Amino acid sequence: MPANDIHKVAVLGAGTMGNGIAHVFARCGFQVILRDVEQRLLDRGMGTIEKNLDREIKKGKVAESERPTILGRLLPTTELEAIAAADFCVEAVPESAELKARVLKEADAALRPGVILATNTSSISITQLAAGTSRPEHFVGMHFMNPVPVMALVEVVRGLATSDETFQSTLALCERLGKKPVAVNDSPGFVSNRVLMPLINEAIFTVMEGVATPEAVDTVLKLGMNHPMGPLELADFIGLDVCLDILEVLYKGFGDPRYRACPLLRKMVAAGWLGRKSGRGFYKYG
Repeated sequence: MPANDIHKVAVLGAGTMGNGIAHVFARCGFQVILRDVEQRLLDRGMGTIEKNLDREIKKGKVAESERPTILGRLLPTTELEAIAAADFCVEAVPESAELKARVLKEADAALRPGVILATNTSSISITQLAAGTSRPEHFVGMHFMNPVPVMALVEVVRGLATSDETFQSTLALCERLGKKPVAVNDSPGFVSNRVLMPLINEAIFTVMEGVATPEAVDTVLKLGMNHPMGPLELADFIGLDVCLDILEVLYKGFGDPRYRACPLLRKMVAAGWLGRKSGRGFYKYG
């Protein structure tokens, strides 16, 4: 479907990425069906959208008079059948191949034929996920960056069967959202995480080996390489469990030992030290 014919969008998952994606679509004039499996997850996601919208209003990026209109474009629901009205669908559930495959299969059955089904995976094969649906030619990767309302980049990832029309429509849709789409072919970790995760992993090795403290490692990268966040701060922000999952995908996909996850990362995830979301990672929070 051409990007200009897309007016109503379904977002699957109201977590960190899903509510951010829904926020951006609603802010840009789209009707948004935000679907999750439990009402409490929807309530939490909507609360985050309201908080982030209020922050944009305070910064002058959105007029206060637009607030009720933007929120009025959002339809939170637990009903899968509601997504049948969508002209475009983005899946944004946690980074598990099994979970994504199940959610995408359900969405594929509910959506109209010809509607593009996108996945916000940060590392899993687009070709593999597409093969589990009846619409591989209308399937594409749409990897938003966190926090979605702030970050401009979207990696638009072409699977083996993705049609030119689907790919071009998705690129154009990103432009309508005010994002900067970058075309990427399907490969483990795409560009962003294939480059980022070995950096984070090596930073964790330097801590495990006693080369430097987390604070020292982050300071070197911030002051010496002009990174806005150090790699360990960023790992805590992303979630150490997510970093581990992505490294597992890279290691399995390439069979290359340079992608093996640091034992300290595995130990921290096993302890439940996942970063900001758990209150403790390489740093302590709140």
